[in-house]
Amino acid sequence: MSGLAVPLILSTHLAFPFSGRYLNGNTPCRFDRRAQGLFGGPCFFEGALCTFVYVDGFNLYYGALRKSPWKWLDLRLLFETILQPHHDILAIKYFTAKVSRTPNDPSKPQRQAAYIRALVQFRPEVSVHYGHFLTHTVSAPLANPRGSQRFADVIKTEEKGSDVNLALHLLNDAWLDRYDCAVVVTNDSDIAEAMHLVRRHRRKRIGLVTPGSGRSSRQLAAHAHFHHRIRKGVLAVSQLPNPIPEANIRKPPGW
Repeated sequence: MSGLAVPLILSTHLAFPFSGRYLNGNTPCRFDRRAQGLFGGPCFFEGALCTFVYVDGFNLYYGALRKSPWKWLDLRLLFETILQPHHDILAIKYFTAKVSRTPNDPSKPQRQAAYIRALVQFRPEVSVHYGHFLTHTVSAPLANPRGSQRFADVIKTEEKGSDVNLALHLLNDAWLDRYDCAVVVTNDSDIAEAMHLVRRHRRKRIGLVTPGSGRSSRQLAAHAHFHHRIRKGVLAVSQLPNPIPEANIRKPPGW
């Protein structure tokens, strides 16, 4: 490579020859942060990687937060703590669905709404993407049947769309060359094929973060370059301020 100069074109849009990737305000890798490597490779200033984080909100909640006192979670701080310093986190995409009130917990929607308002107010790099809930009645076997009664009708609520939305964003952002590394926060094996396609066809680095201490999905881990867990200690040091500065948003009671 000696004697071969690779020109840089500095203008309103900073471009690298052959890469087809422009570092402007509409794409993640901005010149004021650091320049990006040729051919979609790692950013070569300080070895940084343009990193997008994809969070399965309900997997995170039920895997790590539900029984903890650390629900007022600062996602940016969490992943800065978990990931190595060379990850430059440019976007965090949070996939969830709006919960409904129940007779036993009528304030559930207000708590969720307060958290999401606080999160996007304090961390503008966080975007929220909604699926929906589907509620229907199903017949389920009794754990302790009595007499001739073996089944009972129960109300089943399922969260729909978040896993599909996460997989589509993961794929779309890879094909648009928006990141060098994607970190997927879930234990839902339905995301495995999207991870496989991104790694195989776009040559992106893939990280897996498993919420909680349960067994990690082997299907997901098979497509990850690295793997971390979300443990209680890191949750405790990754909390949003209360109240949120310059906003009248406070942590819900009991959180």
